[in-house]
Amino acid sequence: MKELIETFLDYLSVERGLSANTIFAYRKDLNLYLDYLSEKKIGSLSQAPRNYITDFMFSQKDKGICANSISRRLAAIKSFYRFLVRERVIKDDPSSLVDSPKLWKRIPEALSVNEVDALLNQPNAREKQGIRDKAILETLYASGMRVSEGVNLKLKDVNLEVGFLRCIGKGNKERVVPLGKKAVSSIKKYLDTVRPGLLKDKESEFLFLSRFGKKISRQSFWKMIKKYSREAGIKKPMKPHILRHSFATHLLERGADLRSVQEMLGHADISTTQIYTHINKDRLKSIHRSFHPRP
Repeated sequence: MKELIETFLDYLSVERGLSANTIFAYRKDLNLYLDYLSEKKIGSLSQAPRNYITDFMFSQKDKGICANSISRRLAAIKSFYRFLVRERVIKDDPSSLVDSPKLWKRIPEALSVNEVDALLNQPNAREKQGIRDKAILETLYASGMRVSEGVNLKLKDVNLEVGFLRCIGKGNKERVVPLGKKAVSSIKKYLDTVRPGLLKDKESEFLFLSRFGKKISRQSFWKMIKKYSREAGIKKPMKPHILRHSFATHLLERGADLRSVQEMLGHADISTTQIYTHINKDRLKSIHRSFHPRP
C-alpha cells in the first residue's frame, strides 16, 4: 500500500505539477489513513469498505483534529482512490459516496494598519540583516505572497522599474502582482547594499538569501516574522500568512473589488477570497450610523 501511495504522489508531482509542500501534505494524510487500516488488520485497499473511511474521519475528530484538516484528509483519500480506479488497481471507489464534513469558514486573523506599520518598522535599517528583513516584510505585505512564494522568488521575477513581480503559486500557476513604492525602495536598498555581500562571489537565482548566500528557508521567514511581531508588541497570534491576510483585508477595506484581490492572491475560487470581507462589517456599521437618517 505504501508503494501505491508513492506511485500516486509521483503522478501528482510529474503530471499534475503540484508543489513539494502539497505533496508532503498528501503523503502525511494518506499515511495516517493507511496506519488506521493497519490497526484494523486491513492488508489491502480493495478490502477496505466505505464505512472504514467514515470511521477514520470520526477517529480523527475524536482526537481533536479540526474539520478543515479532516476535510483535507478526505480529499486526499478520494483523489487517491480515483487514481487507483483509473489505473485499474481496484475496481470500485469506496470513497465516492462519502461526504465531506461541513466546514465553518474560519475568519483569518489580520493585523490592523497600525500593527503592520509597527511590524515593518522593527528591522534595524542600519544593519545588513535589518535591511534584508525589511525588504522581505515589505515585499510580503505589498504583494500578498505566501511565505513559500516569497522564499522561491527569483531575481528575474522582480521588475523594480515597472513595480511588478511575477509569482509562481500553487499548482505552478503564474500571476503578476504590483509592488508599492516602499517595497520597491526596500528591495533596491537590499540589492545595492546587502545581497552582493551575502553572495561572496557566488551566484544565486533567488532574490532573498541567507547569511550563507543560499536561498533563505521558510523557517527563517517565519522566525523573522515572529521575532519582529514580538518586538513590536503585537499580541495577536502570529501565523506565517498573517501579512497575506492583512494585505487582502486592507485592500478590501479601502474599496478594492473582490475579483482583483482574488487575482492578486492567486485564489482559484472567489469564495476563498470572500472570507476576507468579514472585516468590512464593522466599517459598514460605522458608515451606517454616521450617515443613515435613522441610525
